[in-house]
Amino acid sequence: MKKTGAEVLWESLIREGVEVMFGLPGGQIIPAFDAMLNYPQLHFVLVRHEQGAAMMADGYARASGKVGVAVATSGPGATNLVTGIDVAMMDSSPVVFITGQVPSNLLGTDAFQEVDMTGISLPITKHNFLITSPDQVAHAVREAFYIARSGRPGPVLIDFCKDAQVAKTEVLESSDVHLFGYHPPTHAPAVQLEQAAELIRTAKQPVIFAGHGVMISGAVEEVRKFAERTNIPVAMTLLGLGALSSSHPLSLGMMGMHGTAHCNLAIQQSDLIIALGMRFDDRVTGNLKNYAPNARKIHVEIDPTEINKIIHADVALMGDVKTVLKDLDSRIPNAKHEEWLNQIKEWKQDSQQRDILVQPTNGKLHVPQIVNDIWKATKGEALIVTDVGQHQMWTAQYYPPENPYSFITSGGAGSMGFGLPAAIGAKFAQPGREVWAIVGDGGFQMTQAELSTAAQENIEIKIAIMNNHFLGMVRQWQEFFFEKRYSAVQLKNPDFCMIAEAHGIPSRRVLKPDEIHAAVEFARATRGPVLLDFHVEQEEAVYPMVPPGADLHAMIRRPIQDEKG
Repeated sequence: MKKTGAEVLWESLIREGVEVMFGLPGGQIIPAFDAMLNYPQLHFVLVRHEQGAAMMADGYARASGKVGVAVATSGPGATNLVTGIDVAMMDSSPVVFITGQVPSNLLGTDAFQEVDMTGISLPITKHNFLITSPDQVAHAVREAFYIARSGRPGPVLIDFCKDAQVAKTEVLESSDVHLFGYHPPTHAPAVQLEQAAELIRTAKQPVIFAGHGVMISGAVEEVRKFAERTNIPVAMTLLGLGALSSSHPLSLGMMGMHGTAHCNLAIQQSDLIIALGMRFDDRVTGNLKNYAPNARKIHVEIDPTEINKIIHADVALMGDVKTVLKDLDSRIPNAKHEEWLNQIKEWKQDSQQRDILVQPTNGKLHVPQIVNDIWKATKGEALIVTDVGQHQMWTAQYYPPENPYSFITSGGAGSMGFGLPAAIGAKFAQPGREVWAIVGDGGFQMTQAELSTAAQENIEIKIAIMNNHFLGMVRQWQEFFFEKRYSAVQLKNPDFCMIAEAHGIPSRRVLKPDEIHAAVEFARATRGPVLLDFHVEQEEAVYPMVPPGADLHAMIRRPIQDEKG
């Protein structure tokens, strides 16, 4: 029995296990939306802007471990996805984007709402497909999902011509996927494993780096066991937070520009770095000339393009982090590294003395205190989604995840506007889990239209806006490095509580530290979406901070109280 290309699309998605999608219809994708009515098992979330759909699908993918799906029409609908596609590409998030396209006979004619979406998306996708015939649909969907979730995950685009949506085909299912030249590695060669083991056996001051690849490969337990058996401390990237419990004695916390001071000092003094599923981006390394100058480097990575791209690897172990750690385990004896761990303990004590939480608030509302109070109220067990900026760094520092897969943020792309839609997607992925969106007032306004989506779906997320009337991170840079010459960073904000009320969403405004607890408990006790508007200190800075281009250990640090004079 023949079926239309649109029908084959939805049936193919169902075979891939898709249950929920995010998007917005339009002229060139109408046939697909019409056919979707025949498949009630697919839940479609109607967004208010396609960028929101892309970021919801991304949040869903990260929270579920499944492939997210976003759908849009051609032209502006498709191009509105681009920022979200880039976020997914930079952070290795498996999302399939489906866009409508003009009929195949009109391709290249500048028809109404025609855009070369495959050409536009080529640099920011793992792969893309242009479907001009219904016979291609089943194979394209099968390959798209396989590519998106295998190896180093990432986004895949399917651009679907309108005539191929309505034409019929007998090709209703796809055979197994065999892609010539695409064979992601799993096990590293034995020779390299032995070379790595020798470096680990002889190291006196080693550090494990846990990146996003640890989470993607499901290697959290392997990292913990490896660290405990060898007594090697673990530093985490922003997207690697949760790879080791923050309360674990071997946890160094986050590395890099706004990482913990003791973590960065340990990296700079180390004699061996064991980098697991991370890519040594500039926010992690600081000045490359003086980066961990005495350390040999072992780099475990599934993507060959990342090896030696930024940092030379003394030993490169190409493969999946989980299998490589298992293969390494039998080659490495137990170790203690007592002197090294004692030195790190001293550095940690200094960091604790500089913590803003041990300093008086003087009645001021500080973001770290708010985040820490949310952490206490939720016992560190909520799924936290952030936007991008100062609040993102404070959340990474003051909502230390005890469990893996509890922190979602835009890392490589650093895309403002990510927090609210990604939290909606994450809640669809984890309906039984408490989800908080911690956002800045600047980023929130970029995608605040998705409050309508949250209200329409009655999705139970808690939104905490850190409202300082500034583009905070840019302001901090202007304060530190541009003589406090503030340019285009001050915001005249609307009344966020009134906006929430217009959507039928309960809200609270918080002005003082002693109001935090009651507001958080109000949000937790209220069903559906809730918005909290925290009017925080306006010119607060995130510490520590490695100045751009500086050595990793040359951090600007918060003064100890006695040093304030």
